[in-house]
Amino acid sequence: MKTIKFNNCLNTLAGVTACIALAACSETGNAAPGQPAAAPGQIGHLRLADNLDRPQDGYCLDILGSGQHIRFDMPMTAHNCKPGLYEDEAVVMEKDGKIHFPAYGVCATVAGINNTVLAGASVMPRLCGERSPFLESQHLQHFVHRSDGRIELAGSGLCLTVGTESASTFDATHRWRALFMQKCEKAPLPLSKWRFSVPKTH
Repeated sequence: MKTIKFNNCLNTLAGVTACIALAACSETGNAAPGQPAAAPGQIGHLRLADNLDRPQDGYCLDILGSGQHIRFDMPMTAHNCKPGLYEDEAVVMEKDGKIHFPAYGVCATVAGINNTVLAGASVMPRLCGERSPFLESQHLQHFVHRSDGRIELAGSGLCLTVGTESASTFDATHRWRALFMQKCEKAPLPLSKWRFSVPKTH
């Protein structure tokens, strides 16, 4: 079994692109819940453990848009996982709990006000470590991958959850679901249990 490490790949956009290409050929297995999500710097998918209505590919954490039309101003979604590693689904699970999209330098950021987050809050792609008017990301970007597979915003009691319904995207063969924070004890496990994986190619 071949494992590819990405520790030195993330300094430039070209390096990120090369890492993503390498990751698509990796045969690294999936991390078990409660275990370290990935080797330092490893790029992969954060995907729902239950494939729900997409048995062929499942759902992955996704930034809305494609190519030159990525929407950092719109909430993130759960989108059916794409083959290989596209930049809008390629993440690094950082040691400090950030969910980092290295191609863009953004991190999953829970929408909150005055350092508080409420159930139902959306998740936005914002600059990692951003501090700007009305946004102190140090309270909103650090997650814990719990032993039950849920991903909790550190210390909040709120877990990353997808909606009960899906709909087609601009491509009729693709599906998406809403992504939001829910009280962990109220979040159904099929909609809130996640795993890190590196896609395989043949």
